[in-house]
Amino acid sequence: MLFRNAKIFDGTGFYSGEFSVSEETGKFVSVGKHAATDISGYGDVIDLNGSYVIPGLIDIHTHGNSGADFSDGDYDGLKKMAAFYLSHGITSFCPTSMTFPYDVLEKAFATAGDYADSADANGARLAGIHMEGPYFSEKKKGAQNAAYLKLPDYDGFKKLYDGCNGLIRIIDIAPELDGASEFTEKASGLCTVSVAHTDASYEDTVKVYEAGAKHLTHLYNAMPGIHHRNPGVIGAASEREGITAELICDGLHVHESAVRMAFKLFPNRICLISDSLRCAGMPDGEYTLGGQNVYLKDNIARLIDGTIAGSATNLYQCMINAISFGIDKASAINAATINPAHAIGMDDILGSIAPGKYADFVVCDETLKERKAIYREGKAI
Repeated sequence: MLFRNAKIFDGTGFYSGEFSVSEETGKFVSVGKHAATDISGYGDVIDLNGSYVIPGLIDIHTHGNSGADFSDGDYDGLKKMAAFYLSHGITSFCPTSMTFPYDVLEKAFATAGDYADSADANGARLAGIHMEGPYFSEKKKGAQNAAYLKLPDYDGFKKLYDGCNGLIRIIDIAPELDGASEFTEKASGLCTVSVAHTDASYEDTVKVYEAGAKHLTHLYNAMPGIHHRNPGVIGAASEREGITAELICDGLHVHESAVRMAFKLFPNRICLISDSLRCAGMPDGEYTLGGQNVYLKDNIARLIDGTIAGSATNLYQCMINAISFGIDKASAINAATINPAHAIGMDDILGSIAPGKYADFVVCDETLKERKAIYREGKAI
C-alpha cells in the first residue's frame, strides 16, 4: 500500500513525500520524498492530497474513559477504553492503575494481558501497564487512596510483574520512603522507574535517580514546587538529561505559563499525558476513582474535598492545547509520540514515521485539529 502526496512529519517539521506500508506486517516499508518510483507493486495507492501526516499518539498515563477504569479489571471496559483512544488518534496506550491492594491490581493486570494478547484491531494497542502506586507519600497522595499506600515492596512488585508476563512498563515511587533506592536499583532492570506523589527533598530524589530512575510522573502535580533554596524533585529531574517528564496539558492541572516553562526545563523530554479518568467522554456527574467518589463538573474532576483528580480529556486534545499555549508544533507532536515511546522503551517500533515501525498515523489538516483519517498498522479505522 502506497500513500502519496502527503506532508510527512519527520520530528522537526513537515516535508512533501510519500510512504509505503506492508499489508502483511502493518509496518512502514519506505518513507521519503520519492519513496517509490514504480508504484505497480504496491497494491492500493492512496492520494492524501497534501494532507498532513503525524505519528499515532501514545498515552502512557491514562486511567480510563467512557465510564470504564483500568483498575476495574473488566475486559469489556478495557476494550471500550481502547476504542475511545483509537477514535481520537491515540493508537497506543498504557492503562494506568491506581493505589489498590495487590489482589485488585493482579486482576487488572491479568485483564491487560488478555487484551494485549487479543490484538484487537478496533482499539488502540496496549503498549504496557503504568503502575501508579501504592508506593507513595501520604502527604502528596493527591487523589490516591491513603488506605492502600505501602512502603516500597520489590517482592510484591515482582510478583505482579511476573503475573502479567512483564507487561509493566512504568512503576512509580516516592523517593523519601524507606527502601526507595534499593527498590529502584532492582526494579529499574525490569521497567522504567518514575518519581511520583512525593514530598522528597532534592537529595533524596537524586539518590533514586542515581539508583536508576528515569522518569517523572505528572510534573508539578503531587510534588513540591520549585524554590530557589530548595529545588526539590523538579530541580533534581530537570538537570539530568536522561530524565523524561510527564505533563498534563488539559489547561486545568497546569497553567499555560508553567507548560511553557516545562518545555524549557525538559527540552525534548516532555511526555504529554491525559491522566484521564472514567469520566472522560462522559457528562457531568458522580464517578469513582481508586475507591473514592469523583465529581465531574464543567470538565473538572474533583474529590469531595475539592482535590483535583485526573482529567476528563484525551491526549490529542492535550497536544492541541500545548500548541495553543505557545509550544511549537514539532515539540508538541514529539511530546505526544516519540518521547513517550522512548520513556517506555518502545521507540524502536512506535512513535515516528520510519521504516520498520508500526504504521500508526493520523491524517490531518495543517492545524492538526481536523483528523481526516486514523490508521493503525496501515489499516484505516
